[in-house]
Amino acid sequence: MKTDTVTARGSGTVRRVLEAELRAARARGVEQPSVVDVGGGTGGWAVPFASAGCLVTVVEPNLNALATLKRRAEEVGVSSRITVVADDSDSLGAHVEPGSADLVLAHGLLEVVDDPAAVVAALATAVSPGGAVSVLVSNRHAAVLQRALAGRLTEARLLLASADGILPGGKDTVLRRFGLDGLRTLITTAGLEIALLQGDGIVSDSIPGDSAREDELMDFEVAAGATSPLRDIASRLHVLGRRAGS
Repeated sequence: MKTDTVTARGSGTVRRVLEAELRAARARGVEQPSVVDVGGGTGGWAVPFASAGCLVTVVEPNLNALATLKRRAEEVGVSSRITVVADDSDSLGAHVEPGSADLVLAHGLLEVVDDPAAVVAALATAVSPGGAVSVLVSNRHAAVLQRALAGRLTEARLLLASADGILPGGKDTVLRRFGLDGLRTLITTAGLEIALLQGDGIVSDSIPGDSAREDELMDFEVAAGATSPLRDIASRLHVLGRRAGS
């Protein structure tokens, strides 16, 4: 399973959305928002959230990744706010009480699990009324376009023809990639309302980093990520599903 990939981390655009969710939880009177990061890897999200005062549970089967997570948490003094569960996403219900999480993350996860629908159903069960599930996945159409632009036209054609958006013969690193329609269906079938569906990594993955222009880049990504067809060819698709209630 992946541990700390670009798809797991996302960009500053995703961070803005999640930070807004945590502010909303605090506005509802939650002093220490509860965050569950399923497939949380080395703590790319867990450590910053714990540093911001959240109580974070990380469900991750990779023991090497968890060792790195624990070391990072100790270095910044937030170990007491992070609970580590060494298990697969299939076992989420055994470790997280239903309706207990203000925010549930599944970033770079649905591409590698055996049953995405079952995992999303478990995520939806874990989140509290009014809370949100954040899902970040690889965009199948971006994978096609990236290979075509690199001159790998045979691979691009195979990806385009594949029902799951992957190369045949076990040559790919994931089990599936997603398009907008399939992602929408997964979220709504689990009983969640789609609060946001945006593209992530439209140009930010392709241009050199420039800290002086970071805010300008994020502003562009936010605007472009909400605009079709730019959203439709972003490297990743980000959806925020909300559980009804207050």
